[in-house]
Amino acid sequence: MDHLTLDTQFLEHVSPIILGKKLLIPSPKLSPQERKRRRLSYRNENTLYKRASSLSGESIISFFDQDSPYTVYSHDEWWSEQWDSMSYGQNYDFNRGFFEQFYDLQLKVPRAPLVNNKADNSPYCNFADGNRNCHMVTSANWNQDSYYGFCLVSCRDAVDCLWCTDSELMYECSDCRGCYHVMFGRHCQNSSDSAFLYDCVGVKNSLFCVGMRNAEYHIFNKPVSRDEFQKVYDYYFCGSFLRLEEAKKVYQTFLTRYEHTRNEFHISSENVAGNNIWNSRNIFEGYDVYDSQDCAYLHDGLKAKDCYDVCFFDGAELCYESTSLIGYGYRFTNYCRDSYDLLYCDSCYGSKNCFGCIGLRNKQFCIFNTQYSEQDFFETISRIIQSMQARGEWGEFFPISQSLFAYNETLAQSYFPLERDDVLARGWRWKEIIERSGDNTLPGVLLCAETGRRYKLIPQEIKFYDMMRLPMSRLCPLQRQKLRMERRNP
Repeated sequence: MDHLTLDTQFLEHVSPIILGKKLLIPSPKLSPQERKRRRLSYRNENTLYKRASSLSGESIISFFDQDSPYTVYSHDEWWSEQWDSMSYGQNYDFNRGFFEQFYDLQLKVPRAPLVNNKADNSPYCNFADGNRNCHMVTSANWNQDSYYGFCLVSCRDAVDCLWCTDSELMYECSDCRGCYHVMFGRHCQNSSDSAFLYDCVGVKNSLFCVGMRNAEYHIFNKPVSRDEFQKVYDYYFCGSFLRLEEAKKVYQTFLTRYEHTRNEFHISSENVAGNNIWNSRNIFEGYDVYDSQDCAYLHDGLKAKDCYDVCFFDGAELCYESTSLIGYGYRFTNYCRDSYDLLYCDSCYGSKNCFGCIGLRNKQFCIFNTQYSEQDFFETISRIIQSMQARGEWGEFFPISQSLFAYNETLAQSYFPLERDDVLARGWRWKEIIERSGDNTLPGVLLCAETGRRYKLIPQEIKFYDMMRLPMSRLCPLQRQKLRMERRNP
């Protein structure tokens, strides 16, 4: 069966049944890549600002700057009982389009400054849960003492890492699982006390190795004595910037020439297409997907089942065209979790059977933040969907033009970079972000060697470099992240 047929079957499967009638979700108007761009335009991970809470005036860290049109509360204020999201409810106007009215609601309902739940001494983390003593880790859950990472899960002392899980003492690593004390490792599992590894499993005390399995004391894929390994290790890892740069060049030359280099990684998976897929089956066009099944067009997440066009998920089932999600039966949602059967909702928690709602907690049968009886709820959303069908809105995610952020503040710019004029010509927003460049006359301020941006090394980072016998980084965190992303096979 071809995938076009499977797509059609999925859309029928995920279409909601309302008052005994299935309201079919039509085939998407955009290609998979453009749908991905649209979802990513709603996700600002690293462009953070200091601003005042709209409620108390308290200084907070937020992905909304002070000039943002949205009402932004501190984290504690947003989760408190000081306000009621239902007080912003509005009736649906059938003479206007859905997205236009939804934007009106977005401008009214208060928003949390970041998505940073259960944080312990980790104020600068975003899209994060349960992190302790962490700094600037995003899309990251249950980590400790880790800094400048993306998609980290259950790691400790991990710095400048990307998609690493269940690992400790890691530096400049990507796509590693179950590793300990590894530096400059990519696509490695259950390896330790090593550096400059690619596609290695069960490797210990080794340097500059590719494709090795269950090996110890190897350099350039050849066995060496313990003393020889230690001598080479001590030469490169002594705190010298020049020697570490030399090691990077040596490794890259070896990696480029090595005939067994893999570009696709399907680990313990069956019938999958994409890359970096772990413990999954029946996946089409999946990227960085763990423990999932029967899904297509998805990336960056864990534990999805029967989902299409989703990204950044951690436990999702029967969901479509949604981003940043945990839950069941989501269609066209943004930042929702622990909920059931949501349609076109944003930032809703613990809710069920809601349509076009923002900022709800533990609610049911609501439309545009207004309470309905169960019968009136289904009758009304049936009429709304018919109106959306007539306007060509039904079945489409929120438009980029109504994103909460400017295009260049979001991951859309990272994955689908555009120049300012191109963004504006498409009717999307662009923000002039003032780059901190110039001399480093302030105490402790450094200049990025590649971008000229000013940055500081945090004390925990300096301690980590000393412990790992590494030189201080000469690149700012954003540039280091950019280079890590560029090294990956998309």
